Amino acid sequence: MKIVILNGSPKGMTSVTMQYILFLKKKLPQHEFAILDVCQEIKKLEDDQQAFQEVLSSVAASDGVLWAFPLYYMLVHAHYKRFIELLFARGGAGAFKDKYTAVLTTSIHFFDHTAHDYINGICDDLGMKFVGSYSAAMDDLLKEQERDRLLLFADDFFHAIQDGVATPKRFRPVVYDAFAYDPGLPATKVDTFGKNIVIVSDADDPSGNLAKMVAQLQACFQGQATVVNLHQINIKGGCLGCCQCGLDNVCVYKDVDDVYGVYRKLMVADAVILAGSVQDRYWSSRWKLFFDRGFFMNHVPIFAGKQMGCLVAGPLGQLATLRQVLEGYVETQQANLVGIVTDECASSQELDRLLDGFAGRLIDYAAAGYIRPPTFVSVAARKLFRDEIWAELRFLFRQDHRYYKSHGLYDFPRRSLKRRIVDAAFTVCLMIPPFRWDRA
Repeated sequence: MKIVILNGSPKGMTSVTMQYILFLKKKLPQHEFAILDVCQEIKKLEDDQQAFQEVLSSVAASDGVLWAFPLYYMLVHAHYKRFIELLFARGGAGAFKDKYTAVLTTSIHFFDHTAHDYINGICDDLGMKFVGSYSAAMDDLLKEQERDRLLLFADDFFHAIQDGVATPKRFRPVVYDAFAYDPGLPATKVDTFGKNIVIVSDADDPSGNLAKMVAQLQACFQGQATVVNLHQINIKGGCLGCCQCGLDNVCVYKDVDDVYGVYRKLMVADAVILAGSVQDRYWSSRWKLFFDRGFFMNHVPIFAGKQMGCLVAGPLGQLATLRQVLEGYVETQQANLVGIVTDECASSQELDRLLDGFAGRLIDYAAAGYIRPPTFVSVAARKLFRDEIWAELRFLFRQDHRYYKSHGLYDFPRRSLKRRIVDAAFTVCLMIPPFRWDRA
């Protein structure tokens, strides 16, 4: 069989993910693996129509497609997202229709489920036959048991293709007819009391709903609310995955473009609002580019203690995965999610009221310093990062280690002598029948 591998790493063949593919290629020589570096070569695919067509031709001639990528901020790399946008914009879906497909990712298992669900939804939109997904830790290839499990996954994929196995659709097509938002005057002007508010937006059409929502929210404040438009700042490129920032929290791009400066501005703000338009079950690849480049602070919660919110133009109500990503991003940043306002409401008047209410709550929460208590999302994330940095990644992410150590985040269980003594005492007591509770 011929299997096309869509490589989603900016590192190309040197990525950890591709080592898993090369392992499969070595163990399964009876199958042909055609590896396409669509992430690394995204500029060429954007500019060279023939090169893009060659990718489609290779997919069309294949028996199956494997989406293989490392996770980047709960999803795929920005360039992979851009490739997906090109597929739909250039009518490339036909090459993928009815192809059997699966997903293979490498990560530390932080929001790998949202990345898998996103690609599953894209595959359903492309009319593909989704067999399953495989989430590998970065060092699984070094373990015999995990290598055997990977081979079983591949075997299941190949048998599904060979046997023509029927596969269910998990995600319904997204249907959305947006109304044209016509904002009125804000009901009141909310005094910001000197709070520094920054709105980051990817609105590229000044007459579109998102641009109008951003302008309306800005007008709700009696005081300055700065707007940063991602289409108006210079972004030289996407995250390289080099991890050099782990040593000093300085991106290799640093001052060659505007991203570093914008993040520095956000880090001193009191409130940050993220505004984006739905595109292919997520926000734009421009937004993803900005998110990815924020990794120069690694696993440090750069928005801790801030008020945050989201403005969404598009059918967020039909995209549970996108909502998970937005809510998860804010909570794992240890910020307070004031709310998410979308243009899915029934009228311009209702959207005006939603934005008015959002502005008021934002300032009230900021004045009170209110942060919602953590849920499983951020508790699990904190413990995952804590364990990984301490045990495996400390040598690389030196700034993470310093931050976690200085902020008491290395709070492993049973570190307290007092707690250990109490536990030991109760253990002994519960071995004595009179101390046990009445079971009657």
